[in-house]
Amino acid sequence: MRADFKVVLDACVLANYGVANLLLLLAEKPRLYLPVWSEKILAETLRTQVGKFGWPQEIADSFQRQLRNEFPESLVQGYEHILSECKNDPKDRHVLACAIHCKSETILTFNLKDFPAPTLTPWGIAAVHPQDYMLLLFELEPLHVMHQLGAVAQKRSMTLDEHLIDLGRFLPVFASRLIEELET
Repeated sequence: MRADFKVVLDACVLANYGVANLLLLLAEKPRLYLPVWSEKILAETLRTQVGKFGWPQEIADSFQRQLRNEFPESLVQGYEHILSECKNDPKDRHVLACAIHCKSETILTFNLKDFPAPTLTPWGIAAVHPQDYMLLLFELEPLHVMHQLGAVAQKRSMTLDEHLIDLGRFLPVFASRLIEELET
C-alpha cells in the first residue's frame, strides 16, 4: 500500500523524536500516509522540544528545517476561519481546524482527552493515539514498517529488540506486538 491519506500530526507527536522519526520515515516516498501540520503546530513543537524536553535551540531549529524541506506539501494554511466552529479543547482547536481544512480524517495525538469524539464526529474525523496508528500501518505493511525500524536501530547502533524496547516507553503495545512477531 502506498497512499496519500492525510494525517494531522499534533505537536505532542512531532515533539517526541523517537515516535516522530518512525512516523516520518513511513511518510517518505513510497509513503504509507501524508503527514500534515500547520505553522501553529510547528511552533508548539518547537516550544515543547526546547522548553519541556530541553533540546538545544539549534537542534530544534534543524528539526523544523528538515520537516519543511522533506515535507513541503505537509504545511496547511488558511484554516483560521474554521476555529470558531471547533468545539474541542480550546488550546487544540487549531489542530482540529487544520484537519477539517485539509480534509484529513485522522489526528494523531497523545492527548486524546483534548479531542472528545462528539466534537470530531460531525467532521468525520477521529483522534488516534500514535500507537494505534502504528499498529494499523504494521498490519497493512509489516515488511515496510519492520524495514524502517531496522534502519533506525542500525543508525542508533542498537539491535532491533533494543530499539523496540526503547520505543516501548511511548508505544508499549506496538513495541510488544513487534517483539512477539520477531520471536515467532
